[in-house]
Amino acid sequence: MIPLVNRFLVFFAILHATATYGQQNQRMIARQGKLSFFSYTSVENIEATNNQVLSIIDKKEGTIGVSMLMRAFVFKKSLMEEHFNESYVESDIYPKTNFSGKIVDFDSESLNNGVAFIKGNMEMHGATKEIEVKVKIENEGNKLVMTGDFEVPVADFDIKVPPLLTPNIAKIIQVMFRFEYEPYEE
Repeated sequence: MIPLVNRFLVFFAILHATATYGQQNQRMIARQGKLSFFSYTSVENIEATNNQVLSIIDKKEGTIGVSMLMRAFVFKKSLMEEHFNESYVESDIYPKTNFSGKIVDFDSESLNNGVAFIKGNMEMHGATKEIEVKVKIENEGNKLVMTGDFEVPVADFDIKVPPLLTPNIAKIIQVMFRFEYEPYEE
């Protein structure tokens, strides 16, 4: 027969292991999320893709964080990439863009297949702006897939466009994303 003290120790060990397991399964990570943007102009369309976007979602709280390096965007033309990094987003000074937010009216059903809104703060080019994004959520086995798009007004993030190039750069940039989340394991 196990002494009473040992029973309590076994009980607390099982309780701790269960709580820890539950917390780990609450977070999911997308290590290679995809974010792309498109800008239509009369001269030439500008588009780029970043396949190295990191995002973590907490299924218990409904919070989400996204982080990406600005230099990870790939353009069709190297000159566009150079101008983007040096003249517009100044990626040497502002290397990352971050977003932190929460699913609006979050409950346990929010992460089921369907549509939700995420509201939070996007930090880019030294400026922070509150945004709200409509997302489509799909469960694919043990993966959670989140897709969506939103618009970014260039002026909101203090990105300066030289007057000579104003006709070549759209005032609003269309952004599309896809994150495939998997259980986060430490």
